[in-house]
Amino acid sequence: MTYAETLDFLFSRLPAYHRIGKAAYKNNLNNTLALDEYFGNPHRTYKTIHVAGTNGKGSVSHMIASVLQSAGYKTGLYTSPHLRDFRERIRINGEMIAEEEVISFVSAHLEIIERISPSFFEMSVAMAFDFFARSNIDVAVIEVGLGGRLDSTNIIDPVLSVITNIGHDHMDLLGNTLGKIAFEKAGIIKNGVPVIVSESQPETKEIFISGAGICSSEISFADELFECRLDESAGLSGEREFSVTDRKTGKLANGITDLGGDYQSANLKAVFAVFEKLQNSFKISEQHIINGIRNVKTSTGLMGRWQILGHEPLMICDTGHNKEGLYYVINQLIRFDVPVLHLVIGFVSDKDLDSVLPLFPEKAKYYFAQASIERALDSEILKTKAELYGLKGESFHDVKGALAAAIKNAGSDDLIFIGGSTFVVAEVL
Repeated sequence: MTYAETLDFLFSRLPAYHRIGKAAYKNNLNNTLALDEYFGNPHRTYKTIHVAGTNGKGSVSHMIASVLQSAGYKTGLYTSPHLRDFRERIRINGEMIAEEEVISFVSAHLEIIERISPSFFEMSVAMAFDFFARSNIDVAVIEVGLGGRLDSTNIIDPVLSVITNIGHDHMDLLGNTLGKIAFEKAGIIKNGVPVIVSESQPETKEIFISGAGICSSEISFADELFECRLDESAGLSGEREFSVTDRKTGKLANGITDLGGDYQSANLKAVFAVFEKLQNSFKISEQHIINGIRNVKTSTGLMGRWQILGHEPLMICDTGHNKEGLYYVINQLIRFDVPVLHLVIGFVSDKDLDSVLPLFPEKAKYYFAQASIERALDSEILKTKAELYGLKGESFHDVKGALAAAIKNAGSDDLIFIGGSTFVVAEVL
């Protein structure tokens, strides 16, 4: 099989959450454990750091990996979903797994794939863990796909568990309150393994403390350990100066992050807390941390986080897609003093629009788009719903047409934003 044929096989034969949604979700780890046994428990041959959360887990995972790489460790990174190429999910020192590796993995293990019919995600996790072991890495940063307790990544025994912000997302699967969602995320806490939680949210703090107590795990909240300030710019260059202060000692660390979103403040606190906790597992200096944070995009290939796509007009995309994530993105957008704000937005069909549409400004021109996946919300339905909140514009049956219209209508001093869904951003990138 060619690489294209291999991907076609994987996408067509294996149920994928990013494509069909809830129907692809497995509420047990049976297939994952079967695959893990088949491959000889590869994740036990290297250290792992496990990262869960609603918002921020992707940025935090990439930042941790970048710092480890800066310190000279051969670092695996498993994340999801991908934006342009499946291989983005599996990287070593920022380099994507080779196409030949993907082809040979599927060809060599076709029998078990067809026998147990894993989900797309279960198969991807098995591929990553096996590839990392065969590549003799030192450490892997493993991002949870969805939830935590029943996620396919949750078979590892990490040196540290990390849980970022808890927000309203995937409520049909994880629960309709922050407490229920936090319970699922807390499922990655392991016996005796320390856990860092980004934010001490009132609705979730006690749930994490209880989960850590049951597991006899030391728990720390990053926002109680560190304070972070970003410069007051709106992130025009895609970079921000930051200062992180240790609340206990008053020690100050200054640097630059190439991730320009306001929401990175919470993520930076988490990263500093992570490496304070990992002092006994890795030799990491403050300069390694500063360098790693400075070069996340180049070190790990991270895309879609407050990414500047062009100027005149200024064009920005961001994958924030739930209430908590979009709150920060939109508030950062409206700080720009531009003649017209053009918003190319689309959502998946199971999105709670009543929680996100009120966040968007009425004083903007909208281009309602529909990504080319089965889960995409019909753009006409989105337009009708948006009008109830005073958001006016045109609907388009694809992202390409929506963006082309925005570019045609925008003046050189205007701003075009693309977002609302990871899949809308993916098609632009």
